[in-house]
Amino acid sequence: MKKLAVLLANGFGLGLSPVASGTVGTLLALPIVWWFCQLLESPGGVAGILIQCAVVIALSLVAIPICSVAEKHYGTKDDGRIVADEYLTFPICMIGLPWNFWVLLIAFLSCRFFDIVKPAPANQLQRIHGGFGIVIDDVVASLYSLAFNVVVVHFVLGKFIIVN
Repeated sequence: MKKLAVLLANGFGLGLSPVASGTVGTLLALPIVWWFCQLLESPGGVAGILIQCAVVIALSLVAIPICSVAEKHYGTKDDGRIVADEYLTFPICMIGLPWNFWVLLIAFLSCRFFDIVKPAPANQLQRIHGGFGIVIDDVVASLYSLAFNVVVVHFVLGKFIIVN
């Protein structure tokens, strides 16, 4: 089980990238987000968004023990090879948003921006030890990204292209 947790934590090897491992690891979220966006379309409306919220909570909770095991394995607090926190929290950035190239690009870039910048309280939360500390700052950064994405998609992008 430890080997599986470490494999999941490093994104099946994507986290071993020598440059920008968090960004490279976030790419693993793309098939998850494609499926995730289908959840919104199926029941539609508020029901779809509630299902998406349940899924992001579940993914974030699953990320905690995976990251905790990997942190112990690597022996370093929030080791750069651990990317499960990035790819399992990225769907938060897409709650209620359609699967569309432009929306996905904006969400990906804003997610990486807020994860790197870590506005308060995300920067303070990353000091928490263990898997919870690894994941919670990414959850908060993803919530910032979601707020940004909703504004951009509905009030800016929606004026120029069809986003649904």
